[in-house]
Amino acid sequence: MLFQRKTAISFPSYDPERQQAVLKCSICTGEQVAGFLDRQTGHFTDVMLIRNEKDLEAFQKHYKLSGISKIY
Repeated sequence: MLFQRKTAISFPSYDPERQQAVLKCSICTGEQVAGFLDRQTGHFTDVMLIRNEKDLEAFQKHYKLSGISKIY
């Protein structure tokens, strides 16, 4: 279909035992992506683009996080 209604955002599951919530930040552009870093493999799974404080608060509220570390 050409014109469809947007569905709700689906957030992937988060396992605090295996994953760490982080903000992946670009040094050049300042772009920030919230996601999860696998503690064993180092694989980053991106969840959402953070454009402002509201986006960051929504991410933290959904996953019940109090603080997020940054990686570059």
